[in-house]
Amino acid sequence: MDYASSILGLLPTGRRSIGVTQLLNKLETYLPPAQVDRIREAYEFGAQAHQGQKRLSGEPYIAHPVAVAHILADLHLDAQTIIAAILHDVMEDTPTAKDEIAERFGQEVAELVDGVSKLDQIQFRSRAEAQAESFRKMLLAMVRDIRVIMVKLADRTHNMRTLGAVPPAKRRTVARETLEIYAPIANRLGIHSVKSELEDLGFKALYPSRYRVIEKALKRARGNQKQFVGKIAENLRDALAKAGIEGRVEGREKHLYSIYQKMRRKRAPLASIIDVFGFRIIVDSVDTCYRVLGLVHGLYRPMPGRFKDYIAIPRVNGYQSLHTTLFGPNGMPIEVQIRTEEMNRVAESGIAAHWQYKTGEDQGRAYRDRAAEWLQQLMDMQHGGNSEEFMESVKVDLFPDKVYVFTPRGEIRRLPRNATAVDFAYSVHTDIGNHCVAAKVDRRLVPLRTPLRNGQTVEIITAKGATPNPAWVNFVVTAKARAAIRHYLKNLKHSDAIELGRRLLNQSLGELSLSLRKIPDARLQAVATELGLKSPDELFEKIGLGERLAPLVARRLLPPDKQAPVEPVSQTGPLAIAGTEGMVVSYARCCFPIPNDPIMAYLSSGRGVVIHREACNNLRNYRKQPEKWLSVTWQPNVDRLFNVEIRVHVTNRMGVLAAIASNIATTETNIEHVAVDERDVDASTLIFDLQVRNRKHLAHVIKSLRRMPEILRVTRVLA
Repeated sequence: MDYASSILGLLPTGRRSIGVTQLLNKLETYLPPAQVDRIREAYEFGAQAHQGQKRLSGEPYIAHPVAVAHILADLHLDAQTIIAAILHDVMEDTPTAKDEIAERFGQEVAELVDGVSKLDQIQFRSRAEAQAESFRKMLLAMVRDIRVIMVKLADRTHNMRTLGAVPPAKRRTVARETLEIYAPIANRLGIHSVKSELEDLGFKALYPSRYRVIEKALKRARGNQKQFVGKIAENLRDALAKAGIEGRVEGREKHLYSIYQKMRRKRAPLASIIDVFGFRIIVDSVDTCYRVLGLVHGLYRPMPGRFKDYIAIPRVNGYQSLHTTLFGPNGMPIEVQIRTEEMNRVAESGIAAHWQYKTGEDQGRAYRDRAAEWLQQLMDMQHGGNSEEFMESVKVDLFPDKVYVFTPRGEIRRLPRNATAVDFAYSVHTDIGNHCVAAKVDRRLVPLRTPLRNGQTVEIITAKGATPNPAWVNFVVTAKARAAIRHYLKNLKHSDAIELGRRLLNQSLGELSLSLRKIPDARLQAVATELGLKSPDELFEKIGLGERLAPLVARRLLPPDKQAPVEPVSQTGPLAIAGTEGMVVSYARCCFPIPNDPIMAYLSSGRGVVIHREACNNLRNYRKQPEKWLSVTWQPNVDRLFNVEIRVHVTNRMGVLAAIASNIATTETNIEHVAVDERDVDASTLIFDLQVRNRKHLAHVIKSLRRMPEILRVTRVLA
């Protein structure tokens, strides 16, 4: 008896159903003999590698990879995936190297195993970061090969089946991760059979008491409803037979976690959710689906507003079916799904259905393309921030789509609930999102933050020089939009910080009778290295962000014979600040500086240069750090709007706020925000946050307001 056979003999009797013999028998039904032999060889290799290792349940470790392979064999996955499933833990839990797997079983298998493996060898600041980075690696490997996630989902399914041996605290953590990440991924890829099992197992581990209550109630309902369900199924079959339609009628099994979710979502009692009968009618063609829909609507009265056509407009994961809810006998609700055999196969297997089609057919292309589109979105998301941000973005993206809108050409776009015009713009193309300035919904101009509703036609207006607004991050809901905006702003901050740092350093060098042009590149690199930085650009960035002081760096750049303190011999004048310096120049919200105001700047670590009015009361706090002050002036002809606050004292009368707003609008001024600061019987004080071009524009607004009889006093707000 060889080693592999001896291990099989050691499996507990209750576990022999997941042995390698049964696996090989199952694989022989759809794989050629040569590939089955390779899988047997992989089993022997894996059994040898895991020799002596046991699971927490006490069974030999090799039983787990074999069980994972069984799950994938049920989905008819190819030989490379089955081999990767058997070997998926050897790199992580044994001394086996990736090169050894590649040499024995090919590079393709080695890449699959590597994609599933965790990052235990890398040190992270926290467990959350380690989990996020491991998840990020797995998803990016999945972008290269979808089979990585198939192995991981099967691995998680078997781990959830055997979760009873895990300590309670870890059990809850694993269950929550399964419900938040892995079950939604299975749903996104359309693998309903895996998704349903993961949800029920996760629900059972996370909320065992709630699970038992619903399970008990469901078993009791099945017993009470058995005769009722049989009668409805018979009526449906008779209707099909009379119309000469071939098809089968199945009672649809209720899914415990979906019952629980529906109870929470609808705030409905358990009895009202359980007392709904579910049926599935499977026929031969799409045309027949619509004929059957007419039959069932003739047999039982349909509920208004409860029909959904997922054949004409498939779900994002490729799911297709007709859904309708009917009033059954005694008014009991009946839920009916009508689909073809092909749709049924895809509904259960999703992307895995691609491997179930016969060679030469290309019916699986549509489902593969949908998965590829989503995976490309994952690739785009990873540029938006660190691993934990990436993981949160993916979580957001995994929720089912709820809104269907149209492009001006009639193309359908699927977006999450509460998606805005900006989300729509980024869904079309990243460049359209980056350059959008306005939106039309059903031919009417709307704000970019407007939530979209089903059936609307959305048109995006772009401008060549437009850029994303940082405020968009606060209202977009799609992960793609959020990641694209963050990526743009991150790059903007980087390039602006470098440019500002270069200017600040050049100014400080000017006070020492030098300039950057006179400093050799080698000297700049040497000083950057001394400060623990990789390049002069990184040094400029640190200066621009206020993390390094330009005068101190300038003195480091002096030739060795001039390193002693030197008195400034020339003054290059204040640094000119434009209105579009980006994220590394910000304008203080305490005093709201606008062009032509006398200004000072404070170098704030991490925020770069913060501009204040010279009269700002908060500048007193900075007097103790004169080295962080910076003399600045406005560049001429600044072409942008700046926020400013005014305080308006008014006489109380009906409609006074509307009259003031109308007056401000006549001066071509936008009102960002308005608030009531003080109020008594006769008068009120209103605070307006306006957008103006400069002091002259503001003076025009104030002068116009002072002409109004209701206005008692208008002043500009100053901290």
